[in-house]
Amino acid sequence: MSTLRFNLRADKPDKSTKCPLELIYQVSGQRKYYQLKDSKLNLINWDAEQQIAVYISPLNAKKILPGELHKKLNEVTLLDSEVETINNNISKVKATIKDIEKRFELDKLPYSASMVVDALKMGSTEKTKKEEHKDLLFDFMDKYITDHASSREVGSLGVYRAVKNHLQAYQTETRYKVRFETIDYAFFQRFQNFLIGRVKTDAKGEVSPLLNNTTIAKALSTLKTFLGYARRNGIKVNDSYKDFTIKREKLEVIALNETEFTALLDMDLSANKRLAQVRDIFCFSCASGLRISDMQQLKREHIKRDDIHLVVKKTKTELTIPLNSITSAILDKYKEHHKPLPLISSQKLNTYIKELCQKANINEQIEIVRFRGTKRETTTYPKYELIHLHTGRKTFCTLSLEKGMSAEQVMSISGHTDYKSFKRYVDVTEKLKKVVMIKAWGEIPILKVV
Repeated sequence: MSTLRFNLRADKPDKSTKCPLELIYQVSGQRKYYQLKDSKLNLINWDAEQQIAVYISPLNAKKILPGELHKKLNEVTLLDSEVETINNNISKVKATIKDIEKRFELDKLPYSASMVVDALKMGSTEKTKKEEHKDLLFDFMDKYITDHASSREVGSLGVYRAVKNHLQAYQTETRYKVRFETIDYAFFQRFQNFLIGRVKTDAKGEVSPLLNNTTIAKALSTLKTFLGYARRNGIKVNDSYKDFTIKREKLEVIALNETEFTALLDMDLSANKRLAQVRDIFCFSCASGLRISDMQQLKREHIKRDDIHLVVKKTKTELTIPLNSITSAILDKYKEHHKPLPLISSQKLNTYIKELCQKANINEQIEIVRFRGTKRETTTYPKYELIHLHTGRKTFCTLSLEKGMSAEQVMSISGHTDYKSFKRYVDVTEKLKKVVMIKAWGEIPILKVV
């Protein structure tokens, strides 16, 4: 739904104190401005509520205007014919905008405020359609981000903004016009090479790749997702992009093992209320699989007897999570509080979780391997530095599998819908093989040495 209104720019008066009239046009949260030609007037001739120019007689103008403007009365005030001209201009702009919107709708082209105002400037909707098409992809990305702002996580939409910035940088540096119809298989190859070749310079003047291969793969995958969305919305795209294969590196799954999780639960934090509450929040995630966004929205009414029932914030799907001895004990601990969990900001939680895990001696050395193009980079961290809020969800998945739950059972509780992405939890632990073998075939007897 678009809106438009007119505003008199009182901050930009000319020598006769007349001010330009400006259109403010808005659609899908994006706002653009357009100055009407031959439409300057004084404040006394503008009715902001009715959005029209009004005629003021010289006699009434003398009563309103300050004394120094009386000598310039003819220059300041508008004749009746001038008022009519400005109001005709206003009506013409309104009608033209309706025609522009109608044309885009008939052509099934999602439009942005920029596209409509540019069409208005060009003075011809047909001419503008051809001219504006060059920016359709970027305008459509803006519209996608705006339209999904209320239904998608901020971080998720941030990836789309990053992809848009990379595409614009590619277009600027290569002078290759990025259009829906030109993004084909060959484009993906060139764009991938461009992303690999982007570099940064540190304080010492050393140059290194700006993006690692994991980030590049995410950008290419996001672009593919966006092209599919555009195609489903009537945009003509080059389908050959679908044949491009994105190479993804296997990422480490950082999760607590059973010993580390137990160490956290058993820590004596009676003298440190802050870390005790952080421990409860983090362990609740480890034992339930809930994301921080869903713990933040958790209310008493979501807890029905021995289950948690809520609509997942990220996926908008209904989820039922059975309580267990750990999660029910944590909820019982805060039963007198207004909220089920003593949550604080995510930023503080991530900082305090690292402090908590360091205090629990979760300091196994973990090697992180990343590639930037063909360059292999390795960095070693104590494990507590790699633990954050989302580690709780990963811990739930890995420990649940090790305790003998099937992948399908874990996915139904955690809310995972794609086994391909969930499979990395299945692959991460060798202990799972022993668990399922014993469950299926029985525990081995203790061997005695004769």
